[in-house]
Amino acid sequence: MKAGADMKIAVKTVCVFALLTITKVTRTVGNDRVTATVGNSSVLTCPPKSNITMVTWKISPKVGGPCTLGYRADQNKTDRTTCSDSMNWKFRPDWNPALEIRQVGIAHEGNYTCEVVAKEGNFHKTYHLAVLVPPRLALYCDGHGNPVCEAAAGKPAAQVSWVLESNSTPKEEGHDNGTVTVLSKFTAYSTNMTNTTCIVSHPAGNQSKSIACRPSKNSSFIPYVYIIPCFLSIIIFMAVIYYFKLQSDRLCHKTKPSETAPTHSPQDDTMEVEPYTTYVQKENVIYNSVSDLTVGQNLPPATVASNMNDSTTLERKRDPL
Repeated sequence: MKAGADMKIAVKTVCVFALLTITKVTRTVGNDRVTATVGNSSVLTCPPKSNITMVTWKISPKVGGPCTLGYRADQNKTDRTTCSDSMNWKFRPDWNPALEIRQVGIAHEGNYTCEVVAKEGNFHKTYHLAVLVPPRLALYCDGHGNPVCEAAAGKPAAQVSWVLESNSTPKEEGHDNGTVTVLSKFTAYSTNMTNTTCIVSHPAGNQSKSIACRPSKNSSFIPYVYIIPCFLSIIIFMAVIYYFKLQSDRLCHKTKPSETAPTHSPQDDTMEVEPYTTYVQKENVIYNSVSDLTVGQNLPPATVASNMNDSTTLERKRDPL
């Protein structure tokens, strides 16, 4: 029992000693933040140690998967896994194992760790690479003659200011790639200003531009653009109302009943014409009778006519008009 307990104590002592040795040998040189402007090159160095046995760069970018670059002194051999061609050794790794990133882009942003194995122990150093994107400065006059300053697609967001005081508030618009566009419109306290200067402050460098804007002549016509259509709308509306009112009055006059006129019965016309018709019919009958007598009895026409006149006279007396 005692021998077993002594063995456990000895094992624990060895483990603690080994941990202390590893802690003493493995040293963290530092964790630094570095910046690089997009399109430029960046060089990251390893802890300077002599008699290097092995060097490994472990890269963890924000975009894409991790990759490694390695060197073994005993085999004088380098290898790499899934690292792009833009990342490589700056010099010979057995002499200086620095890492160079050519044509830095936003995708290169991330953590870079160099691990060195030497006779003195194990050492590592970690960098956090931040990529700077300088904004594109644009200065122009808007439709009302106000200066507008635009710092487009900068990373981080730029600071926009004016040489003279302005009460404008910059507006920011973020993009998917992490860049930010800042837009600022100059509003002068005095209307006598003719020349204004925009200053863009950014970690990648400061920029400035000046411009002279004139109040737009078209701005004075803007109220008329709204007044004239309103005035025409009112006139058209009144014309439509007057037209419908006029049509309504005409319909009322057409539907109004006419004044009563004296009625005229068709029977009156019949009564007025009927005596004349009867008289003509009688005259015709008499004439026909005279003709028949003249032909049948060979009587002179004068005698028959005299008799007919007497008969006509008697008929008129009997049936006066």
